[in-house]
Amino acid sequence: MTSIFSADGKNVPCTVLEAGPCVITQVKTVEKDGYDAYQLAYGDKKEKSTTKAMLGHFKKAGTAPKRKLTEFTTFQDELNLGDEVTVEIFAEGDFVDVVGLSKGKGFQGVVKRHGFGGVGGQTHGQHNRLRAPGSLGASSFPSRVFKGMRMGGQTGNKRVKAINLEILKVFPEQNLLVVKGSVPGAKGSFVIVEK
Repeated sequence: MTSIFSADGKNVPCTVLEAGPCVITQVKTVEKDGYDAYQLAYGDKKEKSTTKAMLGHFKKAGTAPKRKLTEFTTFQDELNLGDEVTVEIFAEGDFVDVVGLSKGKGFQGVVKRHGFGGVGGQTHGQHNRLRAPGSLGASSFPSRVFKGMRMGGQTGNKRVKAINLEILKVFPEQNLLVVKGSVPGAKGSFVIVEK
């Protein structure tokens, strides 16, 4: 994240995204595939680390191998195989949704994962249970732990969508978008920008 100054002098937090150029690698139709969609590819990839099947797929579109493939079912423009999509489809003031994988935080206990308070003070013989979840509920009936019980487990590394982020600036020559606020994921990770 970074920040820029708005026209009225306010410091606005924002994120810079590299959005393109993307290539149309497949046009899906109702007759052939059962639904309408465009498959976009982004990011260069070495030919030696691409499978033969994917090399043929990219060759049909007339492009070099790419790292990330994504489908979009709603697109305003009519596009053909091999067409390039750049940041020029966005304009300053537009609102977009950004989808990505959140930062993975590994296995976490209930205090960090769900905000539990722990067992409390060091009374009743407690000496090493301060961050424990406590009782899990049921006894002889139903003799199991209910699904959905808030317990320790993997935190993060989930699909997250940040909605209604305003586009503050568009730099077509560098294929950069500046959106207001934060987006999910670590630095350098892939995200999907939906109009």
